[in-house]
Amino acid sequence: MSATSGMALTRLDHALLRRTRQVLGQGPAVPVARGLSHFGEHALGWIALGATGWLSGRRRSDWAAGVMGVVAAHAAGVVVKRLVRRVRPALEDVPPLVATSSRLSFPSAHSTSTAAAAVGFGPMLGGPLMTGVTGAMLVSRVLLGVHYPSDVLSGAVLGASVATVVRRRMRSSVVREA
Repeated sequence: MSATSGMALTRLDHALLRRTRQVLGQGPAVPVARGLSHFGEHALGWIALGATGWLSGRRRSDWAAGVMGVVAAHAAGVVVKRLVRRVRPALEDVPPLVATSSRLSFPSAHSTSTAAAAVGFGPMLGGPLMTGVTGAMLVSRVLLGVHYPSDVLSGAVLGASVATVVRRRMRSSVVREA
């Protein structure tokens, strides 16, 4: 990325971060965003949801593939985050509204694991529902002031990609065993 395009992305990130807070920062979106933040911390809410689905006894291999996709995507996000080392937003007019476990921002681990959950759990819970939840999680991370929009979009792409690969590999191994 050139310096000029990097500066343009930074300006766009800052503008979208500020605009999201202006539009959504005074209503019920903030408590909802905090709830999503707690649910998505370290992908634990998604892992618990997948375990619950697996325990239901229906479509166990699909639920297992979904959980494995979430875990693999979250791990990939953590590795990329440690390699890139982009620091979280620090804008005076957009202070963070939730505590974070690290100062690193790119990619958003919440967005990564949520997009992975959408791919993995969508067949059981419905694609539109999971797409909506993913969108809400992405917006929530920006609203809370803990990620730039480019962090959440990159995380979503990474999570969906990893989960797609995991799902395909696990489903093909189940078909071969049958």
